[in-house]
Amino acid sequence: MLALVLAPLLLGVPVLLGIVWVWGTQGYNQLLVNKVSSDLLTARQYFERVQESVAGGLAGFAASHRLALELERDEGGRGALDALLNGAALAQGLDYLVLLDENGRFDAGSVRLPAPFAERADWPVVRDALGGQAHQALAVFSPAHLQALSPALRERATLPLIATPNAAPDTRQSEERGLMIQVAVPVFDEQGGLRGVLEGGVMLNRNLGIVDRLNAVVYQDTSLPLDSQGTATLFLGDTRVATNVRMFREGTRALGTRVSAAVREKVLEHGETWLGSAFVVNAPYISGYSPLLDGDGERIGMLYVGFMQEPLQRELYRALGGLFLLFLVVSALGTLGAVRWARSIFQPIERMAAVMQRIEHGEEKARVGLVGRDDELGQLARTFDSLLNMLEARRAELQRWAGELDTMVAARTAELETANATLRRARQQLVMNEKLTAIGELTAGVAHEINNPVAVIQGNLELLREVLGPGAAPIREEIRAIDEQVRRIHGIVAKLLQFARPGDFAGYTDEVDVNALINDCLVLTRHNLSRARVEVRVELHAGRTVEINRGELQQVLINLIVNAMQAMPEGGTLHLRTRDTEIEKGVDGVRIEVEDTGQGIAPVLIDRIFDPFFTTKKQDGTGLGLSISYAIVTRYGGHIAVDSAPGRGAHFSVVLRCRPVFNEEPSAPGFARRFFGRESG
Repeated sequence: MLALVLAPLLLGVPVLLGIVWVWGTQGYNQLLVNKVSSDLLTARQYFERVQESVAGGLAGFAASHRLALELERDEGGRGALDALLNGAALAQGLDYLVLLDENGRFDAGSVRLPAPFAERADWPVVRDALGGQAHQALAVFSPAHLQALSPALRERATLPLIATPNAAPDTRQSEERGLMIQVAVPVFDEQGGLRGVLEGGVMLNRNLGIVDRLNAVVYQDTSLPLDSQGTATLFLGDTRVATNVRMFREGTRALGTRVSAAVREKVLEHGETWLGSAFVVNAPYISGYSPLLDGDGERIGMLYVGFMQEPLQRELYRALGGLFLLFLVVSALGTLGAVRWARSIFQPIERMAAVMQRIEHGEEKARVGLVGRDDELGQLARTFDSLLNMLEARRAELQRWAGELDTMVAARTAELETANATLRRARQQLVMNEKLTAIGELTAGVAHEINNPVAVIQGNLELLREVLGPGAAPIREEIRAIDEQVRRIHGIVAKLLQFARPGDFAGYTDEVDVNALINDCLVLTRHNLSRARVEVRVELHAGRTVEINRGELQQVLINLIVNAMQAMPEGGTLHLRTRDTEIEKGVDGVRIEVEDTGQGIAPVLIDRIFDPFFTTKKQDGTGLGLSISYAIVTRYGGHIAVDSAPGRGAHFSVVLRCRPVFNEEPSAPGFARRFFGRESG
């Protein structure tokens, strides 16, 4: 609730400050853009007046009486006229001044123009002047043209290009062209006929006087706040040819540096005006760029004005920071007052909340107590304590009833568990007995029916050998194969009978040393293990002997070893361990463990591996090996269990009593595993 009271201050003030920040910065930036737009307009107007003043001065000279007299007096030679034109060029600040005839060819001037530059009629300003109209325009003079006018002009125009951040790639090393204000004025005789054309020009490359006067006109002492610095530049293409922008470290003018690629694309390629922030040489400026056109309307350069952005932004952030600080101080004072006022209202509610937390942590006697208020909150606190007292009484009664019910349920549950366990064992024993009985009857019949034709086959096979004698050599291998298969049938029938009537196959028992028996089993299987690339590791620590039929136990162990070897087709490690154990209190035994590093057994197969006729070796197995092993072990009162998972091998445990307890009808394998548990070693 305190947060609810403070929400307008804690949430509203940051939102309001964010709005002020966004609107303030956007509005201020728009004001800067508007100012630079106005500055650019002023610069263009001044630059146009500069061009017009050059044209006006030349027009005055063209109409002067002195020029007319010199033209009349100098018909035979041009020495005095050349001197007059040279003086006029110096007086008006022109870099060259020439007189053209009525066909636009060079006649006289302050410079000598060789062919092909003597033909001037193709220039737009000259064409207009030949038509009787004075005209001025910007023009780009090639290096050869400048050389023809004056080697000094070409030298002045040449600017080494300086690598500039954000500029477009350029393979040139220098800018040698000249950006020229070109003016042409018609000259008339006394009868009003066209006598010729005066053409003159002012080169803008390195013309620092024009750019400094332009900057002074646009950015007067009070036109920029703070310490922001105004700048102006004339570009030929994207190269600064006249500027008062300074290099960052050297402090020299940034002649030969180039405009950023973004500005170049918008202004020179698309002919649009750039207004906004732009990177100028080494720092961001609020900039205005406008394209410059020649007499044919082609974009040949740019006019730029701008001022440094960082001082203005710094002052803006300082002003906004002061405003934010004022907001924060007012908010802090308001928050402090709201908290002090809210605490007096929320204190009873906080005490009730604290009581609820204490009750949740088990402190059932916790109460709000007196709150010192007689209003609705005080009444709510007293009612809350009354409800807690009522709940405590009800809880005590419910706990008493729950205790009595738990006692009754526990007693009944124990009875049901005992009955269920007895019923489960009986059902499993009955199922297993019925299964074994059925298998025994089936096995006896199958064995009888199989043994008779097998005996006939075996007898006829012997007769075949006797009758054929040496003549049986061509089919000796076939006869041997039939003989092996007959013996295999005998072996399968014997296993069926051993599983169905294990008592008939049981022999005498003796004291067996399981360690020695395992070594004997390894002697019998060593060749197969080596061929299968299985490494055997034994840890034989059992010190007791067990009373069991030696052949039957050997059959169990060899079956487990062979199964482990077959589970490792790519080779692996076989662990054989023995140790003494206590099966139950006062009953000694021996534990035998057979562990492989093979493929493991899937969980869905674990509960079936001891079932008769279940096998995963579809071609070679009968599914009786583990069933017979299980029957042998359980007949002597022991048990066998397995623990495995896919990918981590299988671990078989055989636990034998030192003194057997004979059981002619073994329990179901599943029941034995649940009763003894899976053995993991």
